[in-house]
Amino acid sequence: MQYTIRGVPPAVDVALRKRARVTGKSLNDVVIEALAEGAGISLQRRNLDDIAGTWIEDKAFDEAIAAQDQIDWDMWK
Repeated sequence: MQYTIRGVPPAVDVALRKRARVTGKSLNDVVIEALAEGAGISLQRRNLDDIAGTWIEDKAFDEAIAAQDQIDWDMWK
């Protein structure tokens, strides 16, 4: 769904653009977050901190990936 917002006050525009720049997010994402916040709605995002750094080495997986790299994919075209 697409919205066009007109008449954004200059101070709001400056604040939103600054927030986008500081957070490294798109202006679109920042505006949606601000609208949701103003409406009292929580945008639930999955926090992956609980799985960060939990990679387990798997020799069988590594071997399967290495074998895949040996396949001549051109023959399947």
